[in-house]
Amino acid sequence: MKANKATLGRSLDQPDAALRFYLFHGADEAGSRVLADRLLKGLGAEKFVVAGGAVKSDPALLADEAGAMGLFGDRRAIWVEPAGDEVVAGVEALLGAAAIESPVIALAGALKKTSGLLKLAETHGGALSHVSYPLEGRDAERLITDLGRAEGLRISNGVATRVAGQAANNSAVIASELAKFALYLGASPETPRELDQETIDKLGADTGEGDALRIGDLALDGQLGALADELQRLTPGGSEVVPIVRSLQRRVLQLAPLRARIESGERLDAVMTSMGKALFWKDKALMQRLLSQWSAARLAQLAERVSALERRLMLSPVPGDAALGEELLAIARAARR
Repeated sequence: MKANKATLGRSLDQPDAALRFYLFHGADEAGSRVLADRLLKGLGAEKFVVAGGAVKSDPALLADEAGAMGLFGDRRAIWVEPAGDEVVAGVEALLGAAAIESPVIALAGALKKTSGLLKLAETHGGALSHVSYPLEGRDAERLITDLGRAEGLRISNGVATRVAGQAANNSAVIASELAKFALYLGASPETPRELDQETIDKLGADTGEGDALRIGDLALDGQLGALADELQRLTPGGSEVVPIVRSLQRRVLQLAPLRARIESGERLDAVMTSMGKALFWKDKALMQRLLSQWSAARLAQLAERVSALERRLMLSPVPGDAALGEELLAIARAARR
C-alpha cells in the first residue's frame, strides 16, 4: 500500500508488525535512504544487506533470510539495495511465506509506473511504498523539523531554513548534520535541546572548508603518496580535523545514491550528466573514477565508519590528528584494492 504522507513518520518510528516489505523509491535517493535509516531505528534492528542480483538468482533468498533468527537472537532487517523489478519474484515469496522474523527494506531509484515491484508494493497489504521527491522550500523545513524532533532538537523555521541551505536540500546531509548537532548539544527525545544559530556557526556544513574536501578526495581516490604529503602539512592539534571528516562524509553521501543508480542499470555517463550544475566541471574526472572504484555496499560501510569517526573526534578531549590520519590512509588503501 502507498504510505500516507501525514502518518509516514509514525509508520517509521512505530512500525506495524504486520508489514513485511518496505519500498523507498523516487528521484530523491538520499531522501529514501534517510527514511529507510529512520525505519531501521524504529525497528530497533541491525541491517543485513542482500544484493538485488542475489535475489534475482535465488527468489527464495528473501523469504529464507527474513524467516531466519539472528545469530545471537538480535533483531535484523533485510536491506536490499539497489532494488528493481529483478526482485519481484523474491518479494512475492516473502509476502506469501507462512511467517517471518525480519522485515525487508528495499531502496530503489526512480521507478516507472509500470514497474512490477512498484505495483506489488502499492497493492499488497503486507507492504508499504513511499516515493521521495527532491526537497524544496517548505518540504525541506518540515523534514528538518521532523528529523530534529526525533533527535531531540527543537528547531525554529529560521534555523531550519539555514540548515536546508547549507546542506543544499540533500536529505542525507541534513540527517547527518542534525545527528551531529544533537550529539554536540547532548540532545535526545527525553532531554530535548534548542538548536540555535551559534551551534550552527560552530559546526555547520559550510564551516571551515579550505582544503578539507581535497584531502578526503585523495583518500577516496587511493592516492596514498599525495595524501601522506597533505597529512604531514596539517597543524598538530589544529582545527582542520573535523572539517576534513565532514567534507569526506558529504562526498560519500553524494556518491552513494549515484553508484546505486549505476548498479541498477543506468550508464555512468548518463548518471554524470544528470548531476547538471551540481557537479563542478573540475571534479568530473574524479567523480567518474570514484563511481567506478566504489560499490554501493562499500560506500554504505564507509559512511558508517566516517560517522563513527566524527562522533569519536567530537567527544575526544585531545586532538584527533592521529585517528584521522589512520582512517584516511585505511580508506586510501581500500580504494587501491
